[in-house]
Amino acid sequence: MSAERGTRPVRVANCSGFFGDRLSAAREMVDGGPIDVLTGDWLAELTMLILWKQRNRNAEAGYAATFLTQMEEVLGTCAERGIKVVTNAGGLNPAGCADRVRDIADRVGVSVRVAHVEGDDLMDRVDGLRPQLAHLDTGAELTADPVSANAYLGGWGIARALHEGADVVVTGRVTDAAVVVGPAAWWWEWAPTDWDRLAGAVTAGHIIECGAQTTGGNYAFFDEIPDLSARPGFPIAEIDADGASVITKHPGTGGLVSVGTVTAQLLYEIGPPAYANPDVIARFDTIRLRQDGPDRVRVSDVRGEPAPPTTKVCINLEGGHRNKMTFVLTGLEQERKAAWVRRALFDRMGGEDHLREQGMTIDVELVPAPPDATDGQESASGRLHVNVKSPDERAVGRAFSSAAIELALANYPGFFATSAPGPAQAFGIYWPALVDAGEIDHVVVLDDGRRVHVEPSPTGPPGDPVGPPAAPDVTPAGLAAGEPLGRWFGARSGDKGGNANVGVWATDDAGYAWLVEHLTSERVRALIPEAADLEVRRYELANLRAVNFVIVGYLGEGVASSTAFDPQAKGLGEYLRSRPVG
Repeated sequence: MSAERGTRPVRVANCSGFFGDRLSAAREMVDGGPIDVLTGDWLAELTMLILWKQRNRNAEAGYAATFLTQMEEVLGTCAERGIKVVTNAGGLNPAGCADRVRDIADRVGVSVRVAHVEGDDLMDRVDGLRPQLAHLDTGAELTADPVSANAYLGGWGIARALHEGADVVVTGRVTDAAVVVGPAAWWWEWAPTDWDRLAGAVTAGHIIECGAQTTGGNYAFFDEIPDLSARPGFPIAEIDADGASVITKHPGTGGLVSVGTVTAQLLYEIGPPAYANPDVIARFDTIRLRQDGPDRVRVSDVRGEPAPPTTKVCINLEGGHRNKMTFVLTGLEQERKAAWVRRALFDRMGGEDHLREQGMTIDVELVPAPPDATDGQESASGRLHVNVKSPDERAVGRAFSSAAIELALANYPGFFATSAPGPAQAFGIYWPALVDAGEIDHVVVLDDGRRVHVEPSPTGPPGDPVGPPAAPDVTPAGLAAGEPLGRWFGARSGDKGGNANVGVWATDDAGYAWLVEHLTSERVRALIPEAADLEVRRYELANLRAVNFVIVGYLGEGVASSTAFDPQAKGLGEYLRSRPVG
């Protein structure tokens, strides 16, 4: 591979979209066909809190152990074939994770150079940085004491480690795209001011970061997938010298790579079209997609702007403890039954008003069902969801559970619950913030112990202004009155901290013209009852025939503390598609 470096597109493969993804994916990608770099993403925002809990119990933990399981299977083959491995599985302990990779190399009898990247962990500097750590969405000052605080690093530390000869690079918190940007920049020897090339790599990284979600997983038009019984293969980005790429998968694997599947992933968990990363701002409103053959989509023409002067920080706070119960209300008078059980439950705990005064958060939601449903008891059974949170574990632990159990033979007719009450569970609060990029000490620790400092990306001056393409000048064509949105349009949704995003795309210009004209922020608020009183930000991406919405505050204080029915907004897009319009 080293002799071919810089002479052909670099083949960057993904083998993980989250902590818990398919363990066999690494072996599938290594054995399924030629690749140059094996990457994966393990660090969702919630994962950082999970890893903190692990490290709190064991100081030597704090990384994604499933990555090491995969390395047991493929590290020898990677060393033999010259495949580089780049991972963010180091989490809160990249040095420890790198040491475990060295242990694996010794066991399987191969010689590999392992580097790790540091500088994302800001915990020992939080107090000095507090003036910069206002909440990114609300502007609130950070007064609590975090349990973790990690800056999103870019790809240049990874590129430097590879330049210095590393075979495996382990990072902590980097942007999801950085594990692709770093190898591409190293392979092609790009400069930090190659904005368009870097923007292309960021786009490729965003497309493949979620694994099989690019190759047909979670895809709205799943009837396009040739064989639903075959597990989708994981994606590969073939990145060329100019930053353009082809997204594909190994031959013979399941799933589908199409303009549609790639569009869906491009719309996943984004905000404005100016997609900011520490290395560059990628203009998602300039991306061009083209089907380049079966299971091959070309991604080109991505414009880049200078890197932002600030870096995002993922902060986690201890939120307290929580508990929940779901009571089933069958048949008649569901609202009266719900009111009775709610009053009885909280009266046994001291009264709802008193509990709120003591700092308890109480969230109760009735989801009624038609009592005259004719297709079975379950269809005629409503649900009463009761969620409680408190800084005091005892208040939402035994006190809540005991009160719920005592009602079993002493409340509404037909009383039962979906599960027995359990102990209180600790939860965290996600707090996004920005710090000046110059505050970050981005360091590569090489296999021989040398520490190499990486300078922040230059932030200017900006190049030629980038403007979004105009909407097509065609007659809008779309839904008739009463038709569901999904009859004509695809959607994908996800979480952005306490916000949710949902991107909706059309398959032709006339459909996109309909979206622009009819699917406004006001219409989305009307279609999604939970968003009725929330700010809905709308962004047009004519190049993708898509409109993206960010629903501010939809998930409260983030996934780790959300009591929403769909706490990561994964089904929100499909719900929107089911809604009749007009």
